[in-house]
Amino acid sequence: MNDARKQVACVVYRGSSAMLQLLPRSVVLRLGSRAGQLLAAVSPRRRAVVAGNLRHVVGPTASDADLARLVRRSFASYGRYWTESALLVAKNKGLFAAETDIVGRTHLDEAIARGRGVILTLPHVGSWDVGGVYLVEQGIALTGVAEVVEPPELFAWFVARRAALGLTALPLGGGAAAQLLRELRRGGVVALLADRDILGGGVDVELFGARTRLPGGPALLALRSGAALLPCAVYQRPRGRYEMVVRPAVDASRSGRLRDDTAILTQAVAHELEELIRPAPEQWHVFQPNWTADAGELASRSARSVAPRHLATSLAYGRAGRMAP
Repeated sequence: MNDARKQVACVVYRGSSAMLQLLPRSVVLRLGSRAGQLLAAVSPRRRAVVAGNLRHVVGPTASDADLARLVRRSFASYGRYWTESALLVAKNKGLFAAETDIVGRTHLDEAIARGRGVILTLPHVGSWDVGGVYLVEQGIALTGVAEVVEPPELFAWFVARRAALGLTALPLGGGAAAQLLRELRRGGVVALLADRDILGGGVDVELFGARTRLPGGPALLALRSGAALLPCAVYQRPRGRYEMVVRPAVDASRSGRLRDDTAILTQAVAHELEELIRPAPEQWHVFQPNWTADAGELASRSARSVAPRHLATSLAYGRAGRMAP
């Protein structure tokens, strides 16, 4: 996007957020789901990418019709995520505590009580922003990472909005790792999305039976800090409710060279991500090819046929759509 379009995207997104806060929450969630379905209808290339990703999850036995239904529901779920994200600032204190159920709270409480820090490692499932707000409402300060988006004004708005909710968002890259390490050594809680290798240079793992690369940051931070590494997901439930699931800590003890331990632990995280994605594949919001072989096939198709890009598609699936909590 050129500078003018970036500024337009910034104004559109911020304006849409303000307008949505004027509507009843139930209406906003329905609008989000419908908008996601509409985007699916006009984005055949994105539908193909999502179908390819979900095929890895559901396996070859799922029918094409079942897969197509999952794809439509995935777009609807993502639309709900973005609209409820726009509502977060307007929420009253304590509301998310009433709307969210948590499974595995004892795992989190025990990890915090150790006093050595906690790393919540999540897939892009459901409504992770809601999970962050829920924890803050429970008195648990949370630090995360956000990929820097363009224009800078939009990124500053994202960070300020999260700060207003009590969430600390550090810019991805640069000194973020050092700041996260300091937070963990103070006994803090950090949340990291871990199912996409955004920066490149990730760790080679097997995910749903195929080779891909995942970020090694969660594993490396756990190994260097001694923090508990807890797999976690926040699922969307009917009638505007949510369910946060915290799984037992993954063994992050040292056994050899740091590089080797990081690879072993990242593979263990990959298996945990499978357990969190599999119950609700339609809520897995990954709209880019997530496996090397799939990316190569998509690039070949794109070279033969280049589809026009729309502003809505760029905003939803470009750099602004890759925010971490």
